[in-house]
Amino acid sequence: MRADNPVAQALYSSLGFEAIAVRPHYYQPDDVDAVVMCVALAATPPEVAEPRDAPAERPASAASDAEAHADETAGADAGPLVLGIETSCDETGIGIVRGQTLLANVISSSMDEHARYGGVVPEVAARAHLEALTPAIDAALAEAGVTLRELDAIAVTAGPGLSGALMVGVGAAKALAVALDIPLHGVNHLVGHVGADLLSVDGGPGVPLETPSIALLVSGGHTSLLLVRDLVDDVELLGETIDDAAGEAFDKVARVLGLPYPGGPHIDRVAADGDPKAIRFPRGLSLPKDMERHRYDFSFSGLKTAVARWVEKRQDAGEPVPVADVAASFREAVVDVLLTKAVAACVDHGIPRLLLAEAWSPTRACGSWRRSGAGPRASSCGSRPCRSAPTTAP
Repeated sequence: MRADNPVAQALYSSLGFEAIAVRPHYYQPDDVDAVVMCVALAATPPEVAEPRDAPAERPASAASDAEAHADETAGADAGPLVLGIETSCDETGIGIVRGQTLLANVISSSMDEHARYGGVVPEVAARAHLEALTPAIDAALAEAGVTLRELDAIAVTAGPGLSGALMVGVGAAKALAVALDIPLHGVNHLVGHVGADLLSVDGGPGVPLETPSIALLVSGGHTSLLLVRDLVDDVELLGETIDDAAGEAFDKVARVLGLPYPGGPHIDRVAADGDPKAIRFPRGLSLPKDMERHRYDFSFSGLKTAVARWVEKRQDAGEPVPVADVAASFREAVVDVLLTKAVAACVDHGIPRLLLAEAWSPTRACGSWRRSGAGPRASSCGSRPCRSAPTTAP
């Protein structure tokens, strides 16, 4: 590791690693030395390993804070102490839970680094995770008042997401699990979004997840419909985007309209002053023939292209572009498709519950749903938003 990264060196030292060599000028073009560290591991294969010994005694410097925190949470919730790592896109997320009680939630975002490019750059995201991961873990441990040695398991987002970004998180999780000799759990972070409300946050009770339920997930890189029979053992993917996700379409349309990245909040802002019925943009995979083959799938690439061509036509004719109307009409088209397919899934499966999960969907989709007159059609499903929370805890 880099010689100028004392935090990382301290982390590995706390896990028993020792510095054995220095490679001069290893990191270029910064001309920074590399410190080589190693640790002796037991030769027993993990699958036949002996049961863990009792947890090692905590350092005196950390014991008082950890014990005080344990006293505060004792009785409120019992269960394994799990550290979760999320690096699927541009945010480094570290969560620590004990049972279903959230003890820490630390998020480090690299959004500002991507803004100059108008979207997430996978290589930039991966490098940002490398830099943010150790400080985020340290901050989460401090917030939770626990030490690495107290952990019972590590959970990590195993997908879906950007491959390079996922590799950073999975690599770190594997290293921690091996060094601490504790189990490692790979988690589908989309399923994690559905279960976020189960966590007890800030002393408040978690919200039980009624099953079966239909879950509509709308995020920057994912748009999916899930049939949730059991959160852990039985989650069926009903449909997903076949090209652009809704969030990606928002970013690209925002760029066409001259709005900053990320597109979602800026389109929402200008759309508030526009007429959602001013322009009839296409609804992807919503025609009867499409609903037969792709009943629960989504497509927003054609919508994005239609908006771009409409704007270009106005510009070529020397006419002003009504940005607010375009934004409102585009958003209405997205919401119409999302909710049409979500309601269809509820009706087809006879399930009276629709969960709206992720950053964009709860506030914007529900509000537009009511304004569009779709309320009666949706009332038989019912809906509730899932709050944002760490998604890597099992």
